[in-house]
Amino acid sequence: MIKTISVAPMMDCTDKHEIYFLSLISKNVHLYTEMIVANAIIRGDKNKLLSFKKISNPVTLQIGGSNPEELAEACKISEDYGYKEINFNLGCPSKKVQKNKFGACLMQEPDLVAKCIESMSNSTKLPITIKTRIGYDDVEDFEFLKKFIQRTKDAGSKKFIVHARRAILKKLSPKENLNIPPLKYDFVYKLKECFNDDEIIINGGIKKIQDIKDHLAKVDGAMIGRAIYHSPYFLTDIEKEIFNNDNAPSRSEVMENLIPYIQEETSKGVQLNHIMRHTVGLFHGQNGSKTWKQYLSKNMCIRNVDLQKVNHIMDQVRLAPQAHSAD
Repeated sequence: MIKTISVAPMMDCTDKHEIYFLSLISKNVHLYTEMIVANAIIRGDKNKLLSFKKISNPVTLQIGGSNPEELAEACKISEDYGYKEINFNLGCPSKKVQKNKFGACLMQEPDLVAKCIESMSNSTKLPITIKTRIGYDDVEDFEFLKKFIQRTKDAGSKKFIVHARRAILKKLSPKENLNIPPLKYDFVYKLKECFNDDEIIINGGIKKIQDIKDHLAKVDGAMIGRAIYHSPYFLTDIEKEIFNNDNAPSRSEVMENLIPYIQEETSKGVQLNHIMRHTVGLFHGQNGSKTWKQYLSKNMCIRNVDLQKVNHIMDQVRLAPQAHSAD
């Protein structure tokens, strides 16, 4: 089975602009949209929500919901937009998501989850996958997780992405749920032993190349979230160390290659800050990174900024390569 490296779906982060930006850095990682609610797909502006510029990377749409009929309809609507698969969100712990009966709280209702996956699978030609946690609240038992995964598999899920923390739904904020519940990677490793013929992807707390290599020795893939969003050029290390690709672009080249996309999107009325906010961490750890972030904050990540600002910052990048070097 081919090992997979993917960027996690993150609310308010992995929109269509972030997906395109990351595709300029890595051609091999699997990219995921932020969660889009099934009801929004049915009743909202479908092209605005679902369309994205076609890239060579595989892209997965993540959907949230708990109504089997709505989820099925949303999947049917989405299948012709160019996604590789549709991922069902069973891992988000936010209170807003819980209120609407999405995400990790659905782990409490495996029968409903199974109905949702069955409806989704029967409505589309695209594979249905899940992203979940190892448990919820006081439920942190491997046998529970094993039975839950088996139930979703029987219902039609083709891949299983597991964040190796439980979701504490009642006491912690979404941010706290990313750090406070202890990581239990051994639960995910044991899942792979039990479901040896199925694709098991591990998620949670992965920050270094060695972390990825260690996980790939035991499961089928690794999904990285915040480490890439805050330092997107980390993807070039993944390209080199995991995919044996030494031809990654420099940071300056990434920005150069982003310009035509910016021109295309702003001509359609997209505000520049919606794109440029994703580039804040591009020079993370480099000389001049503070200047880059400050310039973006003051000039680019604000409403109604014009394209001349992009040309100006690119002039700064070109004139001072030592301050923004990829190396």
